[in-house]
Amino acid sequence: MALEFSWPVARIKEALPEAGNLLSSKPTSCSIETMKSIAALVEEQNIPEANIGLATGVSAFLWLYTCILGFKPATVVITSELPLGSGLGSSAALCVALSAALLAFSDSVSLDMSQQGWSVFGDSELELLNKWAFEGEKIIHGKPSGLDNTVSTYGNMIKFRSGNLTRLKSNMPLKMLITNTKVGRNTKALVAGVSERTLRHPDAMSLVFNAVDSISNELSTIIQSPTPDDLSITEKESKIEELIEMNQGLLQCMGVSHASIETVLRTTLKYKLASKLTGAGGGGCVLTLLPTLLSGTVVDKVIADLESCGFQCLIAAIGGKGAEFSFGDSS
Repeated sequence: MALEFSWPVARIKEALPEAGNLLSSKPTSCSIETMKSIAALVEEQNIPEANIGLATGVSAFLWLYTCILGFKPATVVITSELPLGSGLGSSAALCVALSAALLAFSDSVSLDMSQQGWSVFGDSELELLNKWAFEGEKIIHGKPSGLDNTVSTYGNMIKFRSGNLTRLKSNMPLKMLITNTKVGRNTKALVAGVSERTLRHPDAMSLVFNAVDSISNELSTIIQSPTPDDLSITEKESKIEELIEMNQGLLQCMGVSHASIETVLRTTLKYKLASKLTGAGGGGCVLTLLPTLLSGTVVDKVIADLESCGFQCLIAAIGGKGAEFSFGDSS
C-alpha cells in the first residue's frame, strides 16, 4: 500500500504519558481513555478513506510500541502478503510480528543478535509475545478469542473449544488452496445473525453446533494419529474431505454462506475437491483441500477457473512454524 505514518516523539509523550512507565515484561490492556488519545494520534495522519480499515491496526501499533519500547525513536517497516479483512487472521499476524520485533529490542528478552538466519523464541518468550499480541488484537477487534494470535505465535494447529486452546501436533502434511472472494463481510452482523437463528430454532441449532463439535474432534484425532505410509495419508485425506463437506453444510445451516462462496464450492466440486468457508463467512475466503496425489496440472486448472471469476488464489501448507526472528537480511 506504500503508506507512511510518523509522529514526533514529543507528541506521543504528550498523548500517552503513562505508556512510558509500563513494563514490557507485563502485558497491559489499553484503557478507554488511552484509546481515545491513540485515536487522536491516528486521526492526525489523515488516512485515506479507501484505507480507513487500517486505523485500528495503526492504533494497535502505537500501543504495543510505546508499552514495549517506551519513547525510543525508531523506524518500523511492515510488509505482508496476507489479504486484509478476509478471515485469514491478518490482524493477528500483524500483532504477533510487531510484538516479536519490539520485544527483540526490549529488556524483557535476551536474544543473540549475532546469530545468522531465522531463529526461534524460547517458550517463556513466546508466552510473553502471545500475551502482548492479544492486547493488540483487543484494540483491533474488541473481544477476540485469542485463537488467531496463538496460532500465529506458536504455529502448527490449535484446537479451540469453550475458550480453551489446545496445541495440536500434526502427523501428516496438509496443503490448502485459499480462495479470496474479495467480498467484504461484517463479522458482528454475521455473528448476530447466527445468534438470532439460534433463538428462533434452539433445538435444531443445538444439534448443528454439536455436529460441528464432533467434526472438530474427529479432525483433531485424524491429524494427530500416526501416518506410516502414503496409503494412510490418502485414506486420511478422504476422511478429511468428507468432514470438510459436512462442516460446510452445517455452516450453511447457520446462514453464514454467500453467493461468492457457493461459486467457489461449485467450481472446486467440478474437480472433486472439498471446500469450506473460513472466518466469519458471508464472503471472505474459502479453503480447499489439495490431496497429496493431486497433479499440479489439475491445481493450475482449478486456480485458472477461480481467477476467471475474479477471485484471488493462494496455496498454503497447514501446520507451519510460528513466530521467528532474524537480525540479518533473511527473506
